Amino acid sequence: MAKDFQPTMTKTTTTTPPGSPAPPPRTSGRKKSKNGLKPLSFLLLALGAFVFLFPFYYMLIGSLQTEPDTSIAGAFPNFGNITGQNYVLINESINLFRGLINSGIFTGGVILCTVIFGIPVGYALAQMHFRGRGVVFALMLLVQMVPFQLLLIPLYVLIVRDYGLADTYLGMILPFAINSTAVFVFRQYFLQLPASLFEAARIDGASEMRILTRIAVPLVRPAIVTAILLTFIGPWNEFLWPFLVTKDAAYQPLAVSLANYISNVAATAANPFGAILAGACVLAAPAVGLFIIFQRQFISTNIGSSAKG
Repeated sequence: MAKDFQPTMTKTTTTTPPGSPAPPPRTSGRKKSKNGLKPLSFLLLALGAFVFLFPFYYMLIGSLQTEPDTSIAGAFPNFGNITGQNYVLINESINLFRGLINSGIFTGGVILCTVIFGIPVGYALAQMHFRGRGVVFALMLLVQMVPFQLLLIPLYVLIVRDYGLADTYLGMILPFAINSTAVFVFRQYFLQLPASLFEAARIDGASEMRILTRIAVPLVRPAIVTAILLTFIGPWNEFLWPFLVTKDAAYQPLAVSLANYISNVAATAANPFGAILAGACVLAAPAVGLFIIFQRQFISTNIGSSAKG
């Protein structure tokens, strides 16, 4: 019985003769901008950046106005209505330099305690094996869900009445000395490091503290910068706790001094709107500058290359 005849299809390939130019690569029908973004994506990003930056721009323009203008036209600079007198006025009322120094001491103390206590805790939760490690980590996550306002009364009684730390920098710093968010960041970075590095160091006889300071810390510098930036915003803008602890203006951070100015002095000022915005610009300038300077370290999370041998 004869088999059925089935034609076979052969695939033909076209070759370009030598010396002829290669065919151009295929491109998609949608054009992209020079930076690799589609025009629609670029417009959406530009719109989001404008919405995010407009309050800062309006705050700066308002701080330079001689007469406050809350209309739409007030968002545009008018050179006939621009002055720097608002900064002089707010400085004469609350002493901006002293408020910045107090905010710096308060924030610097919190950051120092966060790094000193957070790195060992994060290292222990990531690279050390002990009974109850999971329970400690779960309790740390639970602490993040508790609003700080619920702890104000017991903290006030403990620190102000029992320890007598009212009108002191230590009284402002103690409730923020341990930052669970920073501990979580350190733990996640330490988990990315290969365990063989620490095992080899332990075999050579290195102590855990030596391993932490000589091996672990140099490899997680991006985590330290990230934790500093995340921690900086909280105490720098903190108002409620320093307001409760400090009654002496010599110890009050700039955020508390601005609030006192709004309550007590602004009603009698010639241009309270511009003076308040001027103080807000001074308060926001260090935070904005810090993020601009360290933005590359802030977004850098690839530490795998440092562990390659």
